[in-house]
Amino acid sequence: MEGVERRVGAGRNLHVEAREEMFERYVVPELEVLMRVALSLVNQIADAEDLVQDTLLRAYRSVDRFDGRHARAWLLTIMRNANKNRTRRQRPRLLDDSEYVDTVPAADSANPDQAVDSRFDSCVEKAMSALTQNFQEVLTLVDIDGLSYAEAATVLGVPTGTVMSRLHRARKTIRNRLAATGLDHERRAGRGGEKN
Repeated sequence: MEGVERRVGAGRNLHVEAREEMFERYVVPELEVLMRVALSLVNQIADAEDLVQDTLLRAYRSVDRFDGRHARAWLLTIMRNANKNRTRRQRPRLLDDSEYVDTVPAADSANPDQAVDSRFDSCVEKAMSALTQNFQEVLTLVDIDGLSYAEAATVLGVPTGTVMSRLHRARKTIRNRLAATGLDHERRAGRGGEKN
């Protein structure tokens, strides 16, 4: 009986070692991407860290079933599902927006370029916050986090063409809002671009 227990224990150690080796090989190299994507999904560092940790735990538990192809897509799918579950659990808390009060820093009248940049940044933020959630997500993932269209599609669980379409419409909407304020022209003129 003792020999059987020893062999079963040795088998478990081999399984754990193989799992840890696969985790190191496929998951650890993607940690930076996971953190960037998590930050774009939840907008709070602590929440992003929790989401990454949850993703890593799920990946560790299932790494022995992973086929070794497209590790980033596999991990981003795990993260997307983990985030959906977290969002479902936190929905009642989302109704309280008192902690998300926006403040815009006062423009420095001594430096007009900085004043234009500050107003420009403020207008971009307002334009982005006016976008639908679908447009905000794709714009953040591709333009801010630097994910490819395919990676963003995996995170969002939509086809690549949908990512491209949403991104085009989101960018166009922001450009139109900036044009309506006149700040896009003012900013280009201040940087040596278009002049009247």
